[in-house]
Amino acid sequence: MTETDQKTFTITRIFDAPRAAVWHAWTDPDEAAAWWHPEGVVTPRDSVELDVRPGGTYTYTMVAPDGSTYPTFGVYREVVEPELLSFTWADPGDTSADAPLITVTLEDLGEQTRMTFRLDGHSGQPGDENVYDGWDSAFDVLVERLA
Repeated sequence: MTETDQKTFTITRIFDAPRAAVWHAWTDPDEAAAWWHPEGVVTPRDSVELDVRPGGTYTYTMVAPDGSTYPTFGVYREVVEPELLSFTWADPGDTSADAPLITVTLEDLGEQTRMTFRLDGHSGQPGDENVYDGWDSAFDVLVERLA
């Protein structure tokens, strides 16, 4: 696959919280359980496991109101506290080297933080009611969590 064939989208948000707080939201399992889901969906705390280091893994399961579950697994590729996380994003058991890659960069703006979220290898787009909109909604939940 050439770079021009690769599916990518980016979401940028500015949070009214210092970078350390946003980093903590991404790397603490209690915090992740509170917002790693779109509005109206939940992520049970007992489903979240994070080993935030290069080569470490994470798992979590979102549960929709109708009871359907969405388990997720990934491997951390790069971890530079408090500014960069890069990890794969896939279904548990998927060992494909082609798993989508998420890169989160956090820019310190004093009492605010600019987060740039990039998903490579997926065709999400605004209005898809799925991947793009799901992450965008999760960031709305994070805004409330950080307030």
